[in-house]
Amino acid sequence: MKREIIITSDGSSTIHIPEWDEQYHSKHGAIQEAYHVFIKNGFQYFNELDSSTTNQNISILEIGFGTGLNAFITFIEAKKLNRKIDYFGVEAYPVSFDEVEKLNYSKTLESGQYDDVFSKMHNLSWEEKHEITKDFSLTKQKKFFDEIEAINQFNIIYFDAFGARVQPELWTELIFLIMYKALKTGGVLVTYAAKGSVRRAMQAVGFTVERLPGPPGKREMLRATKAINN
Repeated sequence: MKREIIITSDGSSTIHIPEWDEQYHSKHGAIQEAYHVFIKNGFQYFNELDSSTTNQNISILEIGFGTGLNAFITFIEAKKLNRKIDYFGVEAYPVSFDEVEKLNYSKTLESGQYDDVFSKMHNLSWEEKHEITKDFSLTKQKKFFDEIEAINQFNIIYFDAFGARVQPELWTELIFLIMYKALKTGGVLVTYAAKGSVRRAMQAVGFTVERLPGPPGKREMLRATKAINN
């Protein structure tokens, strides 16, 4: 399937799939979307909830590792908050090295001091845990989402799969039950999606679901919590 690099409205790049008319990130701003959905309403939100345990690692699962943008921004923000991160990225179809070299995230984020980190994230081998720094580990797993077998392992899930319009099978009760089991009690799942069918699938497996203001170009997004009393 053909893929091409495009520039989104905030100047950051993403990968476009013409056959699906679908992007890896929002065409209204890849970096803006990542910060709003996954950092502000996921990582930073959980960090505030979890402020009493700042010496403990936060374990994050990304569904759709893709371009590595969410992992890279999480690395940068974790540095600012002095948090230790165990990051797991699941991806069935990894981005090619040629595509990675054309992505402009370091330049757009003005994070030149971390250029080597972004490259390292993509160059590291799959199926192994690697220390990017002493405070940030990365494990990339090449598998389909329904093959995830983790139980009570993660504090946060970044659910960044392709949209339900093109891959509805990734937004079902079956998939969200796997996500529910993978989260620790009190953990949160965040996604750019806001469809009623997605929200109902999350609720059906036990999540408490909030509608939140969406990133540029979207009215709403969803945050699901594995409540303590569930």
